[in-house]
This record gives sequence, structure tokens and C-alpha cells, in this order.
Amino acid sequence: MMVLCLPVAAIIFAVAAPAKVVTYTLPEGTEDFTLPEGEGSDVTVANCAACHSLDYIRTQPRGKGAQFWKDEVHKMVAVYGAPIEPADADIISTYLAKTYGEPVK
Repeated sequence: MMVLCLPVAAIIFAVAAPAKVVTYTLPEGTEDFTLPEGEGSDVTVANCAACHSLDYIRTQPRGKGAQFWKDEVHKMVAVYGAPIEPADADIISTYLAKTYGEPVK
């Protein structure tokens, strides 16, 4: 019986061991990102920054057009539960399509 309990006890202690705390430091010179001014930028900042960094927006692929941004905003509401009103979603989608819809040259 002792032979069977020893491996089980070892597994329990291994799983129950406290996790090691990991820390990290952001690189020097990291600056806050703000969206370019434009019609709808204020609504976009107010809604999007409530859940994530605005820098997340500019990391999305460029040149995808209005439907891409409409789908992205819809995903934020439908999948992630962002509390964005339908009228604001339209404003945000339009602003993002105008601001980030063209490919970078």
C-alpha cells in the first residue's frame, strides 16, 4: 500500500507547489500611443481604451477596408462583450476604416 501512495503523494505535491513569481520591465522609451485626430476619434478612444491599449488598433493589418473594421468592432462586442452601442460601433468602424484602411506606402 505504501508503494502505491508514495507516487500519488509526489504528484499531489508537484501539482500543489506554488507558482514562481515572474516579473519583467518594459523597455526604456516606451511612449503612450494616441489615435490620430479625426471624426470619430473621440468615440473610438472612449470605447476601445476601456478594454485595451490603443496601440492594439494600429497593429491590425492595413488596407483591409470598411468591412474588416466593421467585423472587428462586431467581434469586440459579440465575442469579448465590449459594451459598445450600435451607433458608436458604426462611428468607430467608419473612423478606423478611414484612418487605417489604406495600405501603408
